[in-house]
Amino acid sequence: MSIKEKIKELRDELRLHNYNYYVLDNPTISDYEFDVKLKELQELEDQNPQFYDSNSPTQRVGGE
Repeated sequence: MSIKEKIKELRDELRLHNYNYYVLDNPTISDYEFDVKLKELQELEDQNPQFYDSNSPTQRVGGE
């Protein structure tokens, strides 16, 4: 899996978890697991700024 694909996968997964948490009020992973995935995504984005996306979960706050 390429870095670009990994970033996309993490973004999609985190968006789904955000939706489950904030909209459905039905979290499917723990806060800790979410934070680990978010940190991984943040590190990948920091190391690969060419894949910047203003809609990334790393750029959003809470249930935005």
